Amino acid sequence: MPKSTTRREVLKTLMLGSALMAYSPDRRSPLNLSSPQINGWKNHIHHSACYWCYQSIPLNDFCAALQQMGLTAIDLLQPNQFATAQKYGLEVAMCYGGDLGIPRGWNNPELHDQLVKNYSENIPIIARYGFKHVICFSGNRNGMDDETGLRNCVKGLQRILPVAEKYKVTIVMELLNSKVDHHDYMCDHTAWGVELCKRLDSENFKLLYDIYHMQIMEGDVIRTIRQYHPYIAHFHTGGVPGRHEIDDTQELYYPAIMRAIVETGFQGHVAQEFVPRASDNVGKLAALKKCIQICDV
Repeated sequence: MPKSTTRREVLKTLMLGSALMAYSPDRRSPLNLSSPQINGWKNHIHHSACYWCYQSIPLNDFCAALQQMGLTAIDLLQPNQFATAQKYGLEVAMCYGGDLGIPRGWNNPELHDQLVKNYSENIPIIARYGFKHVICFSGNRNGMDDETGLRNCVKGLQRILPVAEKYKVTIVMELLNSKVDHHDYMCDHTAWGVELCKRLDSENFKLLYDIYHMQIMEGDVIRTIRQYHPYIAHFHTGGVPGRHEIDDTQELYYPAIMRAIVETGFQGHVAQEFVPRASDNVGKLAALKKCIQICDV
């Protein structure tokens, strides 16, 4: 879509353009929410958006934009950001809550004590806000074989699952590619993650199926979703190659993928996690709305 058309679309349907351009770094007030909330989504897919892709927009303004789009969720906020999301009626559909970064995860027994402490402190906070999912990572291999990694993850995660079960929070391990973005990451294939789920045998541990990452690692996205959907709690999107808009510039056809997700009876969230090509905030928000429309089957 040409940039001029995108800008007109935002100004017409979201009424965000003038508000964003009026924003002053010296005035940290949220966007004007006097206009009615727009909610024209089909609601077969519960939509969310990952904030890290839009960090040029202050969190208050981004939450206001999501609210005006008619969204009810945002992804990947820290506990000290939860109150801002809640102020705009947004669920944090996937929370940060104690990880030590993607390379340093549960496959390393030396990190277990710190991870257990972090998650034990944050899971009750997540539950207090009424949120349901907290992200975790396997960590990098660092020469470790798959079986050892599985055993180590089981040993560590079993220590924190009773807390998750008590507070009705699901710990969700993200599947990431180790080919392009996260070299040496262990949980880089769906089968490995599913095996971990089976060994832990808890409804409070599941997977975050990142469509972008798994297209790079293994492809066969729709069949994999259909086969393993009971183990998946959350989805992320992204265009392949490049992790930009999920439009016809990339190789995945997201309407078909979304229909497959709906057909499984999935009741969680699909969060947009592409990096917008636009350099200005209005263009970024227009791209987000367009990609949500693509997924709104």
